[in-house]
Amino acid sequence: MAASKIVVSILLAIFAMALFNFIPCVQAQDLAPAPAPTSDGTSIDQGIAYVLMLAALFLTYLIHPMDASPYNFF
Repeated sequence: MAASKIVVSILLAIFAMALFNFIPCVQAQDLAPAPAPTSDGTSIDQGIAYVLMLAALFLTYLIHPMDASPYNFF
């Protein structure tokens, strides 16, 4: 008798979980649509500026040892 109660309660719990997953929530809130992107391109310009500054820094440190070198490359 006790085993049948356990089996029935397990089956009822599985049925309740399955029913909960397939029935949409009644109290679901309608979400407002996302606002349109307001990028005016300044972040893209700033990213390009950072890349160019890093390239200039890399070239500066690449060329500077050639100036201090006793050998003439150019």
